[in-house]
Amino acid sequence: MSLIDLKGKVAVVTGASQGLGEALAKRLDKEGCKVAVCDVNFEGATKVASSLNEGIAIAVDVTNFASLQEAAKTVIEKWGKVDILISNAAILKSGDIYNLSAEAFALVTNINLNGYFNTVKAFAPYMLERKSGSIIQINSKSGRKGSFKNGAYAASKFGGVGLTQSLALEFAEHGVRVNCICPGNLLNSPLWVNSLFKQYAANQGISEEAVREKYINQVPMKRSCEYLDIENAMVFLASDQSSYMTGQAINVTGGQQM
Repeated sequence: MSLIDLKGKVAVVTGASQGLGEALAKRLDKEGCKVAVCDVNFEGATKVASSLNEGIAIAVDVTNFASLQEAAKTVIEKWGKVDILISNAAILKSGDIYNLSAEAFALVTNINLNGYFNTVKAFAPYMLERKSGSIIQINSKSGRKGSFKNGAYAASKFGGVGLTQSLALEFAEHGVRVNCICPGNLLNSPLWVNSLFKQYAANQGISEEAVREKYINQVPMKRSCEYLDIENAMVFLASDQSSYMTGQAINVTGGQQM
């Protein structure tokens, strides 16, 4: 019997209509959770939710606090509690100081950092009321170390680590833990394959193949980070096995960030 038991827990995942968020929602479902699949892409969220044993789709814009308040009410009306909150919604727009617009910087910060704050502000009161729960932000290794020509994303993720630590202090005596996971580069994910390789090749003046080689060579374990690596860390942090851990930013980077 596994020492980790999440059966019957209620989990909320933002940015869960595709990619890593979808994988996290499906893993929580596999672990026995009831899962609220939240995303601005309601059609995609509905598709993911329909694949789960017990899931619901909720249209959520993390930059809109009222949207998240309504989502929280929906979850409470449906299941009566929130045990696990995964703040995953994020975007990336790369560029140096000359080519990254002020509007792009603001958009990245609004979704990645303000969106995290809005998500916690909407859901945490229900967790604090029950004096129980685990909040996990999906951060990045770019939240621990500056990222070349990727300042908007790094700034938003550095802010996420600071917010995680601050919320952990605020909630520590109330039974709610707050941690974040800092993944390495998910080089085999749709985000990288369909977008980031092209962005980085363009702003670094090298081929997409050279970008992949560059990022693999930065990892001591010489492989890409995979969804499963993040899922495993999430399950641990969501469970009672990590009951003495709060305010942590856990690197899952194959040794790239220590």
